[in-house]
Parts: sequence; C-alpha cells; structure tokens
Amino acid sequence: MAEKILSRKEVDVELTWKLEDLYPTEEDMFADVAKALETAAEMEKNYKGKLHSPAVISECVSAWQKAEQRVTLAANYAELAQSVDFRDQHLQELAGRVGIAVSKYRSMLSFIDAEIGRCPKAILEEAEKLEPGNAGYLKKILIRQPYQLSPETEKAFAALGQSFGAPYEIYNVAKLGDMTFPEFQAGGKSYPLGYSLFEDDYEYEENTEVRRAAFDAFSKKLREYVNVTAAAYNAHVQTEKTMADLRGHKDVFSHLLLEQSVSRKLYDRQIDVIMEELAPHMRKYAKLIQKLHGLDRMTYADLKLPVDPSFSPKVTIEDAKEYILKGLSIMGESYGEMLREALDGRWVDFAANDGKSTGGFCASPYGCHSYILLNWNGRMSDVFTLAHELGHAGHFKLCNEAQSLFDTEVSTYFVEAPSTMNEILMARYLLKTSEDKRFRRWVLANMVSNTYYHNFVTHLLEAAYQREVYKIVDQGGTLQADVLNEIMRSTLEKFWGDAVELSEGAELTWMRQPHYYMGLYSYTYSAGLTIATQVAERMEREGQKAVDDWKKVLAAGGTLDPVEFAAQAGVDLTTKEPLQKTIAAIGAMIDEICALSKEIGEITE
Repeated sequence: MAEKILSRKEVDVELTWKLEDLYPTEEDMFADVAKALETAAEMEKNYKGKLHSPAVISECVSAWQKAEQRVTLAANYAELAQSVDFRDQHLQELAGRVGIAVSKYRSMLSFIDAEIGRCPKAILEEAEKLEPGNAGYLKKILIRQPYQLSPETEKAFAALGQSFGAPYEIYNVAKLGDMTFPEFQAGGKSYPLGYSLFEDDYEYEENTEVRRAAFDAFSKKLREYVNVTAAAYNAHVQTEKTMADLRGHKDVFSHLLLEQSVSRKLYDRQIDVIMEELAPHMRKYAKLIQKLHGLDRMTYADLKLPVDPSFSPKVTIEDAKEYILKGLSIMGESYGEMLREALDGRWVDFAANDGKSTGGFCASPYGCHSYILLNWNGRMSDVFTLAHELGHAGHFKLCNEAQSLFDTEVSTYFVEAPSTMNEILMARYLLKTSEDKRFRRWVLANMVSNTYYHNFVTHLLEAAYQREVYKIVDQGGTLQADVLNEIMRSTLEKFWGDAVELSEGAELTWMRQPHYYMGLYSYTYSAGLTIATQVAERMEREGQKAVDDWKKVLAAGGTLDPVEFAAQAGVDLTTKEPLQKTIAAIGAMIDEICALSKEIGEITE
C-alpha cells in the first residue's frame, strides 16, 4: 500500500545518483559552458565562410566534436538535476540558464551544417577519408542536403532552440511542478496520491475499490490540466509541421523519419501489424486477469493487475542487484563489471520523491558514465525496469568507447533493442531457476504484463494515437483537448474491443507520456523489442556466437542504419516475419499462462 510521499530533501542520499561524477559543482559546469561558448566564437572566426575544402572541413568538424562534448556534459547535468525535483525553483532556473547558453552556442555554430551542406558530394567523401571519426556526421549531411535552408535561416532556428523546446518544458512543469494530488477516499480510509504513486503503485493494487478510486481521483486531477496540456502539445506538433514544410518535406512523417533512417513502410508496418494481430492475444489476457481476480467487469483501471499478486514478493534493491548480475551474466565479464559499477557507484537514482520525473530513463553523456532514473517501489517490475535501463547504459558504454561523439547517435528505431534485450535475458534466466509451475507462470506473466505490455501495448497505442494526430496536422488541422481525447479513446477501443470497458478518464492517457515531444519515438519500443526477441532466440540456439555478434552491433553506434543493425545481429527487417514471430511468441506465452492457471486450479475454462 502507498506510503507518505517524500520530498527530495527527505530521501536517503544513497538512493540518489551522484551528479558530482559529471561536475563537482555547478560552478564547474558553468565554467565548461563558458569554455564551449569561447570555442564556438573562435570557430566562427576561424571557419565561417571557409568550409569548401576537404582539409578545412575535416579540421573544423574535429574541433567541433571537442566543443560539443563540453556542451553535452553540461546540458545533461542541468537536465538530470532538474528531472529529480521539478518543484525546486533553483533547478528550474539552472536548466533555463543552461538551455539559453546551449541555444546561443548552437546558433553560433549553425554555419557548419549550412556551409558543409552546400558542398559537392565528392568533397564530403574526400573529407570522410581524412578523419574516420567524422564520417558518420558527413554522411548524415548528405542525407539532409536536399532539405538544407540558408545559413541565416539555420542560424535563426538554432537560436530559437530553447523556444522550440518550450512546449515540452510547459508539459513537464504542469505535470511535475504544478499538479498536486489531494488524498482520495476508498473503503472509509484516506490514501495519499501522486503521479509516481499512481503509476508505480495503485495501478497494481489488488484491492479493487482502492485501485479504481485511485484511477478516478488521478483522472479527475489530470482533467483540470487538459486544456493547457493540449495547448502545449498542439504548439509542439504545429512547430514540427512548420519545420517540415519549410524544409520541403512532403509531410511531417517524412521530416521526422529522416533522422531515424527509417522508411514510412517500416513505420506503418510496426503499428498496423501489432494493432491487428496482437490485439486478440491481449484481449484474451485481459479476460484471464478478470477471471483470476473475480472482477465484476474488466475496466481500463484493471489492466495492470498482476496474474498472481500473492506470488509477487517485495524485492529489495540488494535483491535486484543479485538478480541482474546473475540474469545478465550471459553478456560476459566486462559487461558484468559495468553492471557492478553502475549498481554500486550511484549511477542509479532509485528514490521515489515528490516532483520527480515518472517512469524511467537512462542518459549516457559522452565522456562520462550513464545515469539512470527510476522510482523504486520494490516490485519485480522494478527489477525489469532497472535491467532495461542498464541495457541502455551497456549499449552506450560499448558505443561511446568504440566511436567518435557524432557516431554515437544511434537511430531511435534501434535504440530500445539493447534495453528490451536485457529484460528478455532476465526472464529467461529466472525461468531456468525453478520448475515450479506457479513460479513459471509468475515469470511469464511478468514478461507479458511488463516487458511486452509496456513496449507492445502501452507505447504502441501511443504510436497509433500519435499517427492520427500527425495526419490531422498534415491536413492543416489544430488539436484541442476534445480532439485529442477522442483520438485516444478511439485508439483504445480499436485495440481492446469489447474485452475491456474504458473507464471514464481512459481517454486522458495521452496526457501521461512525454514521448510525444520526442518525434516518432513511441513506435520504436516495439521495434526494438522485435529485434531483441529474435536475437534472444538466436542466443538460445547458437550461444556465444550470437552474443558476440550482438555486442559488435552495440559497439557500432551510428555507423549502421536500423536494417543493417538488425542484419548484423541476424534479423531481417525487410519483411514482417520477425514482427509476426514476436507476436506469435507473445501469444504463446499468454496461452501457457492460461494453461498453467488451469493446472494450478485457479480457472476452469
């Protein structure tokens, strides 16, 4: 049951990450920002108007990478500091000051993209040969070349960087800074409520009255902010539409998919196939949850219920460390050393405090170790979340060590594959530790309700919703709260059919996720997990050879596009077969959970 929500100052420092590894003090961070601005001014003086030859281009880009590393570290410091306490005005000011400086820096150096983007292909190819570490950046310039605007326009866009990011900032401040939740009543008792408490605790609460009352109270508070959230989101997507038009793209999708090196066909397939072929399996799973819990009806507020809550013991952080070290040991000793360093060296912010970002993420600034944020609640789902984020950390450790800064920019289509791979490896390890039927069902249910539900349902439904949003924007429409609510409700109805009753407030689900401010990101969770599932199957068949190939892929960074990445790992993304095989694997797990439930004697049909 939920406990008191702590402020940031009340949490145990050992449960927080150690930002001092990035910079000992804020003053040190601002000193780096100042040095980056000085370097930018020098580069503007030395190179502006002169980027016409392979030698000068190579020299300039190499110098730029060094300056960019300073900016990357400083920006991460400010964003990470703010992310753990949006109620702290000083941290908001800190993030704002750094954001302004970064926009100024990018404006000063915007001439680099603009000038190099006007060079003939032959000159850029010659410049690639002079410094291999610059090759990835120069190849991307060639891809962007048809959509490059004048140097003056590009400079203006760079200077407006913080303004372009304002909708996302407004969303976060409204959600994490201004939105406060009163206690709610259930069964004659009062319960505290907060964003993290709801998403990480009450959604899994076995007491139906408490769970549904929490959903109602949470939705009521969201509704108070629906119009400002819709306005922020509309501002964001309209900006993306404007940028797409100015650059000459045929639509927003083409603009956003260009940076991912992903075709519209690959994007649409991921959404369409899952919406059509996974839905029947998940409806069956929802009906199973209803039977196991003896629910009068299956509502949207009940979907996160565990299959076997009495077999979901609390897990300590020390337990989690042991699970992860053993479960991911297949990745080898050097990977294990990274895990131990991360878990014991305060790379992870475990604390669950008021004003902290919800969910989980991993930031991996070039030149420093990764930082992982999550809200620890002591469930096995937290162990999988931690394994997931450590997958990102392991990926970028290998990538950052092997590649130049610019070649660590991995397509978001692939970026969730290493993280979801770790979840699969964890589950497969657990399945081998016991032959008990109830334990096996518990592990499989964790995979379905956490790993696959999170990536193939939650984020996929976000993606299906988001696609409809951009279709409206492409046709010149605007997005008010009522429109967004209707799109989300229709998306949920299409997927869940009559298996799930959509509770009042389900249509507000679009308000809960930050991914809509990150381009076409939501669909990539299922894309990454598709790759991970098929590579995990290969590891089962081929052992070390498949593991070694996977680690080579992780180290490749941005030097490969998603299709090439997957091919090197043994997965062919040019067909829908890997996706269909993954959906079939999810269906098989659900079927086995149902069969085990009958064998255990908890259901009869």
